Amino acid sequence: MWEFIKRLFRIGKAEANNAVDKLERPITMTKQGIRDLKKDLDDSLKSLAEVKATAIRSKREANNHKEAADDYKKKAKALLQMAVDGRKDEADANRLAAEAMSRREETLKLYQISLENQTKFEGLVTKMEGKIRTLKSQIAKWENELKTLIARDKVSKATGKLNKELANIDSGGTLAMLEKMKEKVEEQEALADAYGEMADESKTIDDEIDAALGDTGIHGSSALDDLKREMGLMPEEEEKIEIKEKVEDTIKIEVDKTDTTDNDAKS
Repeated sequence: MWEFIKRLFRIGKAEANNAVDKLERPITMTKQGIRDLKKDLDDSLKSLAEVKATAIRSKREANNHKEAADDYKKKAKALLQMAVDGRKDEADANRLAAEAMSRREETLKLYQISLENQTKFEGLVTKMEGKIRTLKSQIAKWENELKTLIARDKVSKATGKLNKELANIDSGGTLAMLEKMKEKVEEQEALADAYGEMADESKTIDDEIDAALGDTGIHGSSALDDLKREMGLMPEEEEKIEIKEKVEDTIKIEVDKTDTTDNDAKS
Protein backbone atom coordinates (compact mmCIF):
# COMPACT_ATOMS: atom_id res chain seq x y z
CA MET A 1 0.00 0.00 0.00
CA TRP A 2 2.72 2.46 1.05
CA GLU A 3 4.92 1.37 -1.86
CA PHE A 4 2.04 2.28 -4.15
CA ILE A 5 1.80 5.76 -2.62
CA LYS A 6 5.55 6.29 -3.03
CA ARG A 7 5.34 5.08 -6.63
CA LEU A 8 2.42 7.41 -7.27
CA PHE A 9 4.34 10.38 -5.94
CA ARG A 10 7.31 9.42 -8.12
CA ILE A 11 5.06 9.30 -11.15
CA GLY A 12 3.56 12.67 -10.24
CA LYS A 13 7.00 14.18 -9.82
CA ALA A 14 8.21 12.78 -13.15
CA GLU A 15 5.20 14.15 -15.03
CA ALA A 16 4.91 17.46 -13.18
CA ASN A 17 6.53 19.45 -15.98
CA ASN A 18 4.20 17.98 -18.59
CA ALA A 19 1.09 18.63 -16.49
CA VAL A 20 1.90 22.13 -15.33
CA ASP A 21 -0.13 23.83 -18.08
CA LYS A 22 -2.96 21.30 -18.17
CA LEU A 23 -5.28 20.53 -15.30
CA GLU A 24 -6.86 17.54 -17.02
CA ARG A 25 -3.81 15.35 -16.38
CA PRO A 26 -3.55 16.04 -12.61
CA ILE A 27 -7.29 15.54 -12.26
CA THR A 28 -7.09 12.19 -14.03
CA MET A 29 -4.09 11.15 -11.96
CA THR A 30 -5.77 12.20 -8.73
CA LYS A 31 -8.93 10.29 -9.58
CA GLN A 32 -6.91 7.19 -10.39
CA GLY A 33 -4.89 7.61 -7.21
CA ILE A 34 -8.06 7.88 -5.12
CA ARG A 35 -9.50 4.79 -6.79
CA ASP A 36 -6.30 2.85 -6.05
CA LEU A 37 -6.22 4.08 -2.46
CA LYS A 38 -9.84 3.10 -1.95
CA LYS A 39 -9.06 -0.35 -3.32
CA ASP A 40 -6.13 -0.60 -0.92
CA LEU A 41 -8.44 0.55 1.85
CA ASP A 42 -10.96 -2.17 1.02
CA ASP A 43 -8.18 -4.79 1.00
CA SER A 44 -6.83 -3.44 4.28
CA LEU A 45 -10.27 -3.54 5.87
CA LYS A 46 -10.67 -7.15 4.79
CA SER A 47 -7.25 -8.01 6.20
CA LEU A 48 -8.09 -6.14 9.40
CA ALA A 49 -11.30 -8.13 9.75
CA GLU A 50 -9.37 -11.38 9.28
CA VAL A 51 -6.71 -10.39 11.81
CA LYS A 52 -9.38 -9.29 14.28
CA ALA A 53 -11.14 -12.60 13.82
CA THR A 54 -7.86 -14.44 14.50
CA ALA A 55 -7.27 -12.31 17.59
CA ILE A 56 -10.78 -13.06 18.83
CA ARG A 57 -10.31 -16.74 18.14
CA SER A 58 -6.96 -16.76 19.96
CA LYS A 59 -8.55 -15.05 22.94
CA ARG A 60 -11.37 -17.58 22.97
CA GLU A 61 -8.90 -20.46 22.73
CA ALA A 62 -6.82 -19.00 25.57
CA ASN A 63 -9.89 -18.73 27.76
CA ASN A 64 -10.88 -22.30 26.90
CA HIS A 65 -7.39 -23.61 27.70
CA LYS A 66 -7.38 -21.69 30.98
CA GLU A 67 -10.73 -23.10 31.96
CA ALA A 68 -9.58 -26.64 30.97
CA ALA A 69 -6.39 -26.29 33.05
CA ASP A 70 -8.41 -25.13 36.04
CA ASP A 71 -10.81 -28.00 35.52
CA TYR A 72 -7.94 -30.58 35.45
CA LYS A 73 -6.65 -29.16 38.71
CA LYS A 74 -10.09 -29.41 40.30
CA LYS A 75 -10.39 -33.01 39.13
CA ALA A 76 -6.95 -33.91 40.56
CA LYS A 77 -7.97 -32.40 43.91
CA ALA A 78 -11.23 -34.33 43.86
CA LEU A 79 -9.42 -37.63 43.19
CA LEU A 80 -6.99 -37.04 46.03
CA GLN A 81 -9.85 -36.17 48.35
CA MET A 82 -11.66 -39.38 47.39
CA ALA A 83 -8.51 -41.34 48.35
CA VAL A 84 -8.39 -39.54 51.69
CA ASP A 85 -12.06 -40.24 52.33
CA GLY A 86 -11.54 -43.92 51.44
CA ARG A 87 -13.96 -43.76 48.57
CA LYS A 88 -11.25 -44.67 46.08
CA ASP A 89 -8.09 -46.68 46.10
CA GLU A 90 -5.20 -44.42 46.98
CA ALA A 91 -2.82 -45.76 44.29
CA ASP A 92 -5.48 -45.49 41.60
CA ALA A 93 -6.48 -42.06 42.83
CA ASN A 94 -2.83 -40.90 42.77
CA ARG A 95 -2.38 -42.27 39.22
CA LEU A 96 -5.48 -40.48 37.92
CA ALA A 97 -4.63 -37.28 39.77
CA ALA A 98 -1.11 -37.35 38.27
CA GLU A 99 -2.61 -37.85 34.79
CA ALA A 100 -4.97 -34.92 35.37
CA MET A 101 -2.10 -32.69 36.43
CA SER A 102 -0.09 -33.79 33.37
CA ARG A 103 -3.02 -32.83 31.13
CA ARG A 104 -3.25 -29.56 33.01
CA GLU A 105 0.38 -28.78 32.22
CA GLU A 106 -0.19 -29.47 28.52
CA THR A 107 -3.29 -27.31 28.55
CA LEU A 108 -1.41 -24.49 30.26
CA LYS A 109 1.17 -24.63 27.48
CA LEU A 110 -1.60 -24.32 24.90
CA TYR A 111 -3.04 -21.49 26.96
CA GLN A 112 0.29 -19.65 26.86
CA ILE A 113 0.53 -20.12 23.09
CA SER A 114 -3.02 -18.88 22.59
CA LEU A 115 -2.38 -15.94 24.91
CA GLU A 116 0.76 -14.98 23.00
CA ASN A 117 -1.14 -15.24 19.70
CA GLN A 118 -3.92 -13.09 21.13
CA THR A 119 -1.45 -10.43 22.23
CA LYS A 120 0.36 -10.53 18.87
CA PHE A 121 -2.83 -10.32 16.79
CA GLU A 122 -4.33 -7.59 18.96
CA GLY A 123 -1.12 -5.58 18.54
CA LEU A 124 -1.31 -6.15 14.79
CA VAL A 125 -4.94 -5.02 14.81
CA THR A 126 -3.93 -1.81 16.57
CA LYS A 127 -1.21 -1.11 13.98
CA MET A 128 -3.52 -1.89 11.06
CA GLU A 129 -6.24 0.35 12.48
CA GLY A 130 -3.72 3.19 12.73
CA LYS A 131 -2.64 2.69 9.11
CA ILE A 132 -6.24 2.50 7.97
CA ARG A 133 -7.00 5.77 9.75
CA THR A 134 -4.03 7.32 7.98
CA LEU A 135 -5.19 5.90 4.67
CA LYS A 136 -8.71 7.25 5.21
CA SER A 137 -7.27 10.65 6.07
CA GLN A 138 -5.14 10.54 2.91
CA ILE A 139 -8.16 9.65 0.79
CA ALA A 140 -10.17 12.49 2.31
CA LYS A 141 -7.27 14.88 1.66
CA TRP A 142 -6.97 13.78 -1.94
CA GLU A 143 -10.71 14.02 -2.48
CA ASN A 144 -10.59 17.62 -1.25
CA GLU A 145 -7.65 18.29 -3.55
CA LEU A 146 -9.61 16.75 -6.39
CA LYS A 147 -12.55 19.05 -5.70
CA THR A 148 -10.16 21.99 -5.69
CA LEU A 149 -8.59 20.88 -8.96
CA ILE A 150 -11.99 20.44 -10.59
CA ALA A 151 -13.09 23.88 -9.39
CA ARG A 152 -9.86 25.41 -10.64
CA ASP A 153 -10.32 23.60 -13.93
CA LYS A 154 -13.82 25.02 -14.37
CA VAL A 155 -12.70 28.53 -13.43
CA SER A 156 -9.66 28.39 -15.70
CA LYS A 157 -11.74 27.14 -18.62
CA ALA A 158 -14.39 29.80 -18.10
CA THR A 159 -11.75 32.50 -17.68
CA GLY A 160 -9.82 31.26 -20.69
CA LYS A 161 -12.96 31.23 -22.80
CA LEU A 162 -13.88 34.74 -21.68
CA ASN A 163 -10.38 36.05 -22.31
CA LYS A 164 -10.34 34.39 -25.71
CA GLU A 165 -13.64 35.98 -26.62
CA LEU A 166 -12.43 39.34 -25.40
CA ALA A 167 -9.19 38.92 -27.33
CA ASN A 168 -11.08 38.02 -30.50
CA ILE A 169 -13.35 41.06 -30.33
CA ASP A 170 -12.79 43.30 -33.41
CA SER A 171 -12.80 46.61 -31.57
CA GLY A 172 -11.96 48.52 -34.74
CA GLY A 173 -14.80 46.91 -36.63
CA THR A 174 -17.23 47.52 -33.78
CA LEU A 175 -16.28 51.18 -33.54
CA ALA A 176 -16.57 51.55 -37.29
CA MET A 177 -20.05 50.02 -37.19
CA LEU A 178 -21.09 52.39 -34.40
CA GLU A 179 -19.71 55.36 -36.35
CA LYS A 180 -21.69 54.29 -39.41
CA MET A 181 -24.84 54.00 -37.34
CA LYS A 182 -24.18 57.43 -35.85
CA GLU A 183 -23.67 58.94 -39.32
CA LYS A 184 -26.85 57.27 -40.54
CA VAL A 185 -28.88 58.70 -37.64
CA GLU A 186 -27.40 62.16 -38.19
CA GLU A 187 -28.26 61.95 -41.90
CA GLN A 188 -31.84 61.01 -41.07
CA GLU A 189 -32.12 63.86 -38.56
CA ALA A 190 -30.68 66.34 -41.08
CA LEU A 191 -33.08 65.07 -43.75
CA ALA A 192 -36.03 65.52 -41.40
CA ASP A 193 -34.94 69.10 -40.63
CA ALA A 194 -34.59 69.81 -44.35
CA TYR A 195 -38.12 68.59 -45.07
CA GLY A 196 -39.37 70.79 -42.22
CA GLU A 197 -37.67 73.88 -43.65
CA MET A 198 -39.07 73.09 -47.09
CA ALA A 199 -42.56 72.82 -45.61
CA ASP A 200 -42.15 76.24 -43.97
CA GLU A 201 -40.95 77.78 -47.24
CA SER A 202 -43.92 76.35 -49.19
CA LYS A 203 -46.47 78.34 -47.11
CA THR A 204 -48.46 80.99 -49.01
CA ILE A 205 -49.15 84.53 -47.84
CA ASP A 206 -52.69 83.47 -46.99
CA ASP A 207 -51.27 80.70 -44.79
CA GLU A 208 -49.08 83.24 -43.06
CA ILE A 209 -52.05 85.63 -42.58
CA ASP A 210 -54.19 82.86 -41.15
CA ALA A 211 -51.36 81.77 -38.94
CA ALA A 212 -50.86 85.35 -37.71
CA LEU A 213 -54.57 85.80 -37.01
CA GLY A 214 -54.63 82.48 -35.25
CA ASP A 215 -51.72 83.54 -33.07
CA THR A 216 -53.44 86.84 -32.01
CA GLY A 217 -56.81 85.17 -31.33
CA ILE A 218 -58.59 87.06 -34.19
CA HIS A 219 -61.19 84.89 -35.87
CA GLY A 220 -63.12 85.27 -39.10
CA SER A 221 -66.30 86.25 -37.27
CA SER A 222 -64.68 89.27 -35.55
CA ALA A 223 -63.14 90.34 -38.84
CA LEU A 224 -66.62 90.13 -40.42
CA ASP A 225 -68.10 92.31 -37.66
CA ASP A 226 -65.43 94.92 -38.27
CA LEU A 227 -66.16 94.85 -42.00
CA LYS A 228 -69.95 95.31 -41.38
CA ARG A 229 -69.23 98.17 -39.05
CA GLU A 230 -67.07 99.80 -41.70
CA MET A 231 -69.87 99.45 -44.26
CA GLY A 232 -72.53 100.92 -41.91
CA LEU A 233 -74.36 97.64 -41.84
CA MET A 234 -73.84 97.31 -38.12
CA PRO A 235 -74.71 100.04 -35.48
CA GLU A 236 -71.84 101.82 -33.80
CA GLU A 237 -70.99 101.30 -30.22
CA GLU A 238 -73.22 104.21 -29.07
CA GLU A 239 -76.17 102.79 -30.90
CA LYS A 240 -75.49 99.44 -29.32
CA ILE A 241 -75.49 101.06 -25.88
CA GLU A 242 -78.80 102.90 -26.49
CA ILE A 243 -80.44 99.78 -27.80
CA LYS A 244 -79.13 97.87 -24.81
CA GLU A 245 -80.53 100.52 -22.41
CA LYS A 246 -83.93 100.49 -24.16
CA VAL A 247 -84.07 96.73 -23.93
CA GLU A 248 -83.18 96.83 -20.24
CA ASP A 249 -85.87 99.52 -19.56
CA THR A 250 -88.48 97.47 -21.36
CA ILE A 251 -87.55 94.39 -19.35
CA LYS A 252 -87.74 96.44 -16.10
CA ILE A 253 -91.23 97.79 -16.96
CA GLU A 254 -92.47 94.33 -17.73
CA VAL A 255 -91.07 93.04 -14.43
CA ASP A 256 -92.76 95.87 -12.47
CA LYS A 257 -96.09 95.12 -14.13
CA THR A 258 -95.75 91.46 -13.24
CA ASP A 259 -95.01 92.28 -9.56
CA THR A 260 -98.06 94.69 -9.33
CA THR A 261 -100.39 92.08 -10.77
CA ASP A 262 -99.13 89.51 -8.32
CA ASN A 263 -99.66 91.90 -5.35
CA ASP A 264 -103.24 92.70 -6.45
CA ALA A 265 -104.00 89.06 -6.75
CA LYS A 266 -102.74 88.42 -3.25
CA SER A 267 -104.85 91.30 -1.83
